[in-house]
Amino acid sequence: MKIHYINILLFALPLNMLLLSSQVYNQKNHKSTIPLNTTKIPTNRSLCECELYAPSNYDDDPQMREVMEHFDRQTSRRFEEYEERMITQRQKYNEQRDKDIQQIILKDKIEKELTEKLAALQTDISTNDIPTCFCEKSLPDKVEKSCLKCGKNLGGFVPGLGLIGGTAVYAAAVNAATKAGMKAATEGLSSIPGLIKLIGSSGIAKIATPLTFNKAQSLVESIYVVDQKMCVDKALQKEIFCVFKEGGIRKPLWYASRVQCTVAEASEAYVAEFVTKTSPTTFLTNPYIASCIAIMILVAILLVIFLILHYRKKNKMNKKLLYIKLLKE
Repeated sequence: MKIHYINILLFALPLNMLLLSSQVYNQKNHKSTIPLNTTKIPTNRSLCECELYAPSNYDDDPQMREVMEHFDRQTSRRFEEYEERMITQRQKYNEQRDKDIQQIILKDKIEKELTEKLAALQTDISTNDIPTCFCEKSLPDKVEKSCLKCGKNLGGFVPGLGLIGGTAVYAAAVNAATKAGMKAATEGLSSIPGLIKLIGSSGIAKIATPLTFNKAQSLVESIYVVDQKMCVDKALQKEIFCVFKEGGIRKPLWYASRVQCTVAEASEAYVAEFVTKTSPTTFLTNPYIASCIAIMILVAILLVIFLILHYRKKNKMNKKLLYIKLLKE
Protein backbone atom coordinates (compact mmCIF):
# COMPACT_ATOMS: atom_id res chain seq x y z
CA MET A 1 0.00 0.00 0.00
CA LYS A 2 2.84 2.37 0.79
CA ILE A 3 4.29 1.74 -2.57
CA HIS A 4 1.06 2.84 -4.23
CA TYR A 5 0.96 6.06 -2.22
CA ILE A 6 4.51 6.88 -3.25
CA ASN A 7 3.74 6.23 -6.89
CA ILE A 8 0.67 8.42 -6.72
CA LEU A 9 2.68 11.30 -5.19
CA LEU A 10 5.44 10.89 -7.75
CA PHE A 11 2.87 11.02 -10.58
CA ALA A 12 1.08 14.06 -9.11
CA LEU A 13 4.29 16.13 -8.92
CA PRO A 14 5.10 16.10 -12.68
CA LEU A 15 1.42 16.60 -13.42
CA ASN A 16 1.36 19.69 -11.25
CA MET A 17 4.51 21.03 -12.94
CA LEU A 18 2.97 20.46 -16.37
CA LEU A 19 -0.18 22.34 -15.42
CA LEU A 20 1.79 25.25 -14.03
CA SER A 21 3.91 25.55 -17.17
CA SER A 22 0.84 25.52 -19.41
CA GLN A 23 -0.79 28.24 -17.30
CA VAL A 24 2.27 30.44 -17.58
CA TYR A 25 2.28 29.96 -21.34
CA ASN A 26 -1.37 30.91 -21.60
CA GLN A 27 -0.80 34.03 -19.52
CA LYS A 28 2.02 35.19 -21.79
CA ASN A 29 0.26 34.60 -25.10
CA HIS A 30 -3.36 35.36 -24.30
CA LYS A 31 -5.05 38.33 -22.77
CA SER A 32 -6.80 37.76 -19.57
CA THR A 33 -10.56 38.08 -19.85
CA ILE A 34 -11.11 38.03 -16.14
CA PRO A 35 -11.85 41.56 -14.91
CA LEU A 36 -9.97 42.86 -11.90
CA ASN A 37 -12.27 43.84 -9.10
CA THR A 38 -9.54 45.47 -7.01
CA THR A 39 -9.33 49.29 -6.99
CA LYS A 40 -5.99 51.06 -7.38
CA ILE A 41 -5.06 53.21 -4.46
CA PRO A 42 -3.45 56.53 -5.57
CA THR A 43 -0.14 57.49 -4.04
CA ASN A 44 0.13 61.05 -2.73
CA ARG A 45 3.25 62.86 -1.67
CA SER A 46 2.58 64.94 1.38
CA LEU A 47 4.83 66.91 3.66
CA CYS A 48 5.93 65.29 6.74
CA GLU A 49 6.14 67.13 10.01
CA CYS A 50 9.04 65.20 11.21
CA GLU A 51 12.23 66.94 12.23
CA LEU A 52 14.00 65.73 9.10
CA TYR A 53 12.52 68.68 7.15
CA ALA A 54 12.79 71.34 9.77
CA PRO A 55 14.36 74.76 8.80
CA SER A 56 17.32 74.12 11.00
CA ASN A 57 18.10 71.00 9.00
CA TYR A 58 17.85 73.00 5.73
CA ASP A 59 20.27 75.63 6.97
CA ASP A 60 22.72 73.11 8.25
CA ASP A 61 22.69 71.03 5.06
CA PRO A 62 25.69 72.03 2.84
CA GLN A 63 23.98 70.98 -0.38
CA MET A 64 20.81 72.91 0.39
CA ARG A 65 22.90 75.91 1.37
CA GLU A 66 24.78 75.74 -1.92
CA VAL A 67 21.54 75.51 -3.88
CA MET A 68 20.08 78.49 -2.03
CA GLU A 69 23.21 80.57 -2.59
CA HIS A 70 23.19 79.73 -6.29
CA PHE A 71 19.53 80.74 -6.50
CA ASP A 72 20.23 84.01 -4.71
CA ARG A 73 23.12 84.83 -7.07
CA GLN A 74 21.05 84.16 -10.19
CA THR A 75 18.15 86.18 -8.84
CA SER A 76 20.43 89.11 -7.95
CA ARG A 77 22.08 89.05 -11.37
CA ARG A 78 18.72 89.03 -13.12
CA PHE A 79 17.52 91.95 -11.02
CA GLU A 80 20.70 93.88 -11.87
CA GLU A 81 20.24 93.20 -15.60
CA TYR A 82 16.64 94.27 -15.37
CA GLU A 83 17.66 97.47 -13.60
CA GLU A 84 20.28 98.23 -16.29
CA ARG A 85 17.71 97.70 -19.05
CA MET A 86 15.27 99.94 -17.26
CA ILE A 87 17.92 102.67 -16.92
CA THR A 88 18.70 102.44 -20.67
CA GLN A 89 15.02 102.54 -21.58
CA ARG A 90 14.41 105.49 -19.27
CA GLN A 91 17.33 107.38 -20.86
CA LYS A 92 16.03 106.61 -24.37
CA TYR A 93 12.53 107.70 -23.44
CA ASN A 94 13.87 110.90 -21.87
CA GLU A 95 15.88 111.72 -25.02
CA GLN A 96 12.89 111.08 -27.27
CA ARG A 97 10.73 113.22 -25.01
CA ASP A 98 13.27 116.06 -25.18
CA LYS A 99 13.37 115.79 -28.99
CA ASP A 100 9.60 115.86 -29.21
CA ILE A 101 9.48 118.90 -26.97
CA GLN A 102 12.12 120.68 -29.09
CA GLN A 103 10.23 119.85 -32.30
CA ILE A 104 7.01 121.18 -30.83
CA ILE A 105 8.74 124.38 -29.74
CA LEU A 106 10.44 124.75 -33.16
CA LYS A 107 7.15 124.11 -34.96
CA ASP A 108 5.41 126.77 -32.91
CA LYS A 109 8.26 129.18 -33.62
CA ILE A 110 8.17 128.45 -37.38
CA GLU A 111 4.40 128.86 -37.47
CA LYS A 112 4.74 132.19 -35.75
CA GLU A 113 7.49 133.37 -38.17
CA LEU A 114 5.54 132.05 -41.16
CA THR A 115 2.46 133.93 -40.04
CA GLU A 116 4.48 137.12 -39.73
CA LYS A 117 6.13 136.63 -43.15
CA LEU A 118 2.88 135.81 -44.90
CA ALA A 119 1.31 138.86 -43.36
CA ALA A 120 4.16 140.96 -44.79
CA LEU A 121 3.99 139.34 -48.28
CA GLN A 122 1.71 140.25 -51.14
CA THR A 123 -1.88 139.19 -50.87
CA ASP A 124 -2.68 139.26 -54.58
CA ILE A 125 -1.51 135.70 -55.24
CA SER A 126 -3.22 134.10 -58.22
CA THR A 127 -3.27 130.55 -59.49
CA ASN A 128 -0.57 131.43 -62.00
CA ASP A 129 1.90 131.88 -59.16
CA ILE A 130 1.50 128.27 -58.05
CA PRO A 131 4.09 125.93 -59.66
CA THR A 132 2.58 123.79 -62.36
CA CYS A 133 3.72 120.63 -64.04
CA PHE A 134 6.80 121.02 -66.19
CA CYS A 135 4.98 119.53 -69.16
CA GLU A 136 2.58 122.51 -69.19
CA LYS A 137 4.56 125.16 -71.05
CA SER A 138 3.25 128.68 -71.09
CA LEU A 139 3.41 131.00 -74.09
CA PRO A 140 6.29 133.13 -72.67
CA ASP A 141 8.31 129.95 -72.07
CA LYS A 142 7.74 128.80 -75.65
CA VAL A 143 8.62 132.23 -77.04
CA GLU A 144 11.71 132.37 -74.85
CA LYS A 145 12.90 128.98 -76.06
CA SER A 146 12.20 129.91 -79.68
CA CYS A 147 14.12 133.18 -79.28
CA LEU A 148 16.96 131.32 -77.63
CA LYS A 149 17.17 128.81 -80.49
CA CYS A 150 16.98 131.59 -83.09
CA GLY A 151 19.61 133.54 -81.20
CA LYS A 152 21.91 130.52 -81.12
CA ASN A 153 21.50 129.82 -84.82
CA LEU A 154 21.75 133.44 -85.91
CA GLY A 155 24.53 134.11 -83.44
CA GLY A 156 26.63 131.50 -85.19
CA PHE A 157 25.44 132.46 -88.66
CA VAL A 158 25.58 136.26 -88.61
CA PRO A 159 29.33 136.64 -87.92
CA GLY A 160 30.07 134.30 -90.81
CA LEU A 161 27.58 136.14 -92.97
CA GLY A 162 29.17 139.48 -92.10
CA LEU A 163 32.58 138.09 -92.90
CA ILE A 164 31.30 136.73 -96.20
CA GLY A 165 29.60 140.06 -96.96
CA GLY A 166 32.74 142.07 -96.22
CA THR A 167 34.87 139.69 -98.24
CA ALA A 168 32.42 139.82 -101.12
CA VAL A 169 32.39 143.63 -101.08
CA TYR A 170 36.18 143.77 -101.00
CA ALA A 171 36.44 141.23 -103.83
CA ALA A 172 33.90 143.16 -105.89
CA ALA A 173 35.79 146.41 -105.30
CA VAL A 174 39.11 144.81 -106.29
CA ASN A 175 37.52 143.29 -109.39
CA ALA A 176 35.99 146.60 -110.48
CA ALA A 177 39.24 148.49 -109.80
CA THR A 178 41.22 145.90 -111.76
CA LYS A 179 38.90 146.24 -114.73
CA ALA A 180 39.22 150.03 -114.60
CA GLY A 181 43.02 149.78 -114.44
CA MET A 182 43.10 147.31 -117.34
CA LYS A 183 40.87 149.61 -119.38
CA ALA A 184 43.17 152.57 -118.72
CA ALA A 185 46.23 150.46 -119.56
CA THR A 186 44.61 149.24 -122.79
CA GLU A 187 43.80 152.81 -123.81
CA GLY A 188 47.34 153.92 -122.99
CA LEU A 189 48.90 151.09 -124.99
CA SER A 190 46.56 151.81 -127.88
CA SER A 191 47.99 155.34 -128.02
CA ILE A 192 51.40 153.93 -128.96
CA PRO A 193 51.77 154.60 -132.72
CA GLY A 194 51.00 151.56 -134.86
CA LEU A 195 50.74 149.02 -131.98
CA ILE A 196 46.98 148.43 -132.19
CA LYS A 197 47.18 148.09 -135.98
CA LEU A 198 50.01 145.60 -135.67
CA ILE A 199 48.61 143.26 -133.01
CA GLY A 200 44.98 144.37 -132.74
CA SER A 201 42.83 144.90 -129.65
CA SER A 202 43.10 141.25 -128.64
CA GLY A 203 46.88 141.46 -128.64
CA ILE A 204 46.83 144.57 -126.45
CA ALA A 205 44.38 142.82 -124.08
CA LYS A 206 46.84 139.94 -123.80
CA ILE A 207 49.58 142.39 -122.85
CA ALA A 208 47.52 144.35 -120.29
CA THR A 209 46.47 141.45 -118.04
CA PRO A 210 45.24 141.74 -114.41
CA LEU A 211 48.76 140.88 -113.27
CA THR A 212 50.69 143.24 -115.58
CA PHE A 213 48.50 146.29 -116.20
CA ASN A 214 50.20 148.29 -113.41
CA LYS A 215 53.74 146.97 -113.92
CA ALA A 216 55.87 148.97 -116.35
CA GLN A 217 58.62 146.36 -116.62
CA SER A 218 56.19 143.62 -117.66
CA LEU A 219 54.50 145.82 -120.25
CA VAL A 220 57.82 146.95 -121.74
CA GLU A 221 59.02 143.35 -121.99
CA SER A 222 55.77 142.26 -123.67
CA ILE A 223 55.98 145.09 -126.25
CA TYR A 224 59.65 144.34 -126.83
CA VAL A 225 58.73 140.72 -127.64
CA VAL A 226 56.17 142.02 -130.18
CA ASP A 227 58.84 144.27 -131.70
CA GLN A 228 61.31 141.42 -132.03
CA LYS A 229 58.79 139.02 -133.53
CA MET A 230 56.81 141.28 -135.82
CA CYS A 231 59.34 143.77 -137.12
CA VAL A 232 61.72 141.13 -138.47
CA ASP A 233 59.13 140.16 -141.05
CA LYS A 234 59.78 142.01 -144.31
CA ALA A 235 56.05 142.34 -144.94
CA LEU A 236 55.59 144.16 -141.61
CA GLN A 237 58.73 146.26 -141.58
CA LYS A 238 56.81 149.10 -143.21
CA GLU A 239 54.25 149.25 -140.37
CA ILE A 240 54.19 152.42 -138.33
CA PHE A 241 55.23 150.68 -135.17
CA CYS A 242 58.30 149.23 -136.85
CA VAL A 243 59.42 152.43 -138.62
CA PHE A 244 58.36 155.03 -136.04
CA LYS A 245 61.18 157.32 -134.95
CA GLU A 246 61.00 159.51 -131.91
CA GLY A 247 62.91 162.75 -132.44
CA GLY A 248 64.12 161.53 -135.83
CA ILE A 249 65.95 158.61 -134.17
CA ARG A 250 64.60 155.11 -133.77
CA LYS A 251 65.56 153.85 -130.32
CA PRO A 252 65.21 150.20 -129.33
CA LEU A 253 62.85 151.06 -126.42
CA TRP A 254 61.36 154.29 -127.73
CA TYR A 255 57.96 153.23 -126.32
CA ALA A 256 59.18 152.95 -122.69
CA SER A 257 58.11 156.50 -121.78
CA ARG A 258 54.66 155.88 -123.21
CA VAL A 259 54.39 152.66 -121.20
CA GLN A 260 55.41 154.50 -118.03
CA CYS A 261 52.65 157.05 -118.53
CA THR A 262 50.19 154.24 -119.26
CA VAL A 263 51.07 152.46 -115.99
CA ALA A 264 50.61 155.69 -114.04
CA GLU A 265 47.19 156.26 -115.59
CA ALA A 266 46.18 152.63 -114.96
CA SER A 267 47.22 152.86 -111.30
CA GLU A 268 45.27 156.07 -110.82
CA ALA A 269 42.20 154.51 -112.41
CA TYR A 270 42.56 151.43 -110.17
CA VAL A 271 42.79 153.50 -106.97
CA ALA A 272 39.92 155.78 -107.94
CA GLU A 273 37.61 152.86 -108.72
CA PHE A 274 38.57 150.99 -105.55
CA VAL A 275 37.88 154.06 -103.40
CA THR A 276 34.55 154.55 -105.11
CA LYS A 277 33.48 150.93 -104.58
CA THR A 278 34.51 150.92 -100.92
CA SER A 279 33.00 154.27 -99.96
CA PRO A 280 30.33 154.25 -97.18
CA THR A 281 27.53 155.00 -99.61
CA THR A 282 28.46 152.15 -101.91
CA PHE A 283 29.17 149.89 -98.93
CA LEU A 284 25.74 150.43 -97.39
CA THR A 285 23.93 150.04 -100.70
CA ASN A 286 25.59 146.70 -101.31
CA PRO A 287 22.97 143.88 -101.08
CA TYR A 288 25.25 141.69 -98.95
CA ILE A 289 25.85 144.43 -96.43
CA ALA A 290 22.17 145.40 -96.38
CA SER A 291 21.15 141.79 -95.68
CA CYS A 292 23.77 141.51 -92.93
CA ILE A 293 22.53 144.71 -91.28
CA ALA A 294 18.92 143.51 -91.46
CA ILE A 295 19.80 140.16 -89.91
CA MET A 296 21.83 141.83 -87.15
CA ILE A 297 18.88 144.11 -86.34
CA LEU A 298 16.63 141.03 -86.18
CA VAL A 299 19.09 139.28 -83.87
CA ALA A 300 19.20 142.34 -81.62
CA ILE A 301 15.39 142.40 -81.42
CA LEU A 302 15.26 138.68 -80.59
CA LEU A 303 17.97 139.15 -77.97
CA VAL A 304 16.01 141.96 -76.31
CA ILE A 305 12.84 139.82 -76.29
CA PHE A 306 14.77 136.89 -74.84
CA LEU A 307 16.30 139.01 -72.09
CA ILE A 308 12.93 140.49 -71.15
CA LEU A 309 11.23 137.07 -71.00
CA HIS A 310 14.17 135.55 -69.14
CA TYR A 311 14.06 138.35 -66.57
CA ARG A 312 10.33 137.87 -66.03
CA LYS A 313 10.70 134.11 -65.78
CA LYS A 314 13.54 134.47 -63.29
CA ASN A 315 11.47 136.75 -61.07
CA LYS A 316 8.51 134.38 -61.24
CA MET A 317 10.70 131.37 -60.39
CA ASN A 318 12.23 133.20 -57.43
CA LYS A 319 8.74 134.00 -56.22
CA LYS A 320 7.64 130.38 -56.61
CA LEU A 321 10.74 129.08 -54.83
CA LEU A 322 10.09 131.46 -51.95
CA TYR A 323 6.51 130.21 -51.59
CA ILE A 324 7.65 126.56 -51.82
CA LYS A 325 10.30 127.15 -49.17
CA LEU A 326 7.80 128.78 -46.85
CA LEU A 327 5.28 125.98 -47.38
CA LYS A 328 7.91 123.30 -46.68
CA GLU A 329 8.92 125.04 -43.49
